[in-house]
Amino acid sequence: MKQTAAKSIAMVAGEASGDLHGAHVIQALRHRHAACAVFGAGGPAMRKAGAEIIVDIRELSVMGFTAVLAKAPQILTALFRLKQVLSKRKPDLLILIDFPEFNLHLAGYAKKIGIPVLYYISPTIWAWRAGRIKKIKRRVDHMAVILPFEKSMYDRHHVPATFVGHPLMDTAPPSNTPERKALSAQKQAVALLPGSRVCEITRLLPQMMQAAQLLQARMPDLHFEISRAPSIDGDLIDAIVGQYALAHTTVVADPVYAVFERCRLAIVASGTASLEAAIFGIPTVIVYSVSAFNYWLAKRLAKVPHIGLANLIAEKRVLPELVQKDATAPKIATTADRLLSDPAAYDAMQKALQDIRVKLGQAGASERVARLACRLMGCDCAV
Repeated sequence: MKQTAAKSIAMVAGEASGDLHGAHVIQALRHRHAACAVFGAGGPAMRKAGAEIIVDIRELSVMGFTAVLAKAPQILTALFRLKQVLSKRKPDLLILIDFPEFNLHLAGYAKKIGIPVLYYISPTIWAWRAGRIKKIKRRVDHMAVILPFEKSMYDRHHVPATFVGHPLMDTAPPSNTPERKALSAQKQAVALLPGSRVCEITRLLPQMMQAAQLLQARMPDLHFEISRAPSIDGDLIDAIVGQYALAHTTVVADPVYAVFERCRLAIVASGTASLEAAIFGIPTVIVYSVSAFNYWLAKRLAKVPHIGLANLIAEKRVLPELVQKDATAPKIATTADRLLSDPAAYDAMQKALQDIRVKLGQAGASERVARLACRLMGCDCAV
């Protein structure tokens, strides 16, 4: 490990996933530069990695356009506090992780007072509000992107960018072997992953449970594992599950890959878990539903043909998507049944998922981000 003069880094994550990614980057930075001090906005993972948390993610994390309005005073207060600390401490670098509306505003302030900015996990300008790339070009020194098609987009607009690979690959299990693929076809369990937010659970889990009833009526030996995210109270899951007469059902809080290992198929809320399913190689049905207003607004703003990241990476519909009015128990059951009962369709999906995994790059995203950070700070540990 090479040593240079002590450096100070501000890091801002606004959600649980960003907190985890930030913690991994901190660990990689400390491996390269033991004297590096990190402070900013984050949660328990970043705190455990050694960051000084000035703003907790619980003050920031929201979902949906209407929820942002309700929490606006709290968010503005957090933004003011972070601006104050940036001005007072003048860190050598500001690392922003996802959370675009908040972080792009903070990036503008940092540039104004002379702090270089590294942005990790790009705003979804390929999906909506493409004009933000002009703001990014003015306010961000370097983009560390995690999806393979993002670098070429930034290159076209002359924004410095590096494809660092997807951070999920750092913890992904080994690639789907022929033996595991053969074994998966014999399993009699289906994974239900209804999301990591309360609003997702209340909208999606009842439909998933009704679909499970329909599937079990056709295949009595079928088991169901309902995966509870760490952010969700177990009582909420139990209360919903208890409303349905369904045999062979278990609620688990295991890591998602452990759940996939035991199951033949996954029914998953759109989001990170759907990409984890693709990386693992388990055939999956994506479902999603939001409020009527949020859906109307998203339809007006979004410019993508798919909601699932795996499908966007593949540039085609590999995983079926049941969204809004299609996210119903009968349609979920029919789509899942088609995969469970058609070996050719099941095998074809597994092969397509393997191709998606290859496109996501190799493990080591956090280490590559740390290397970029050191380079932007002028450290001799950047090589």
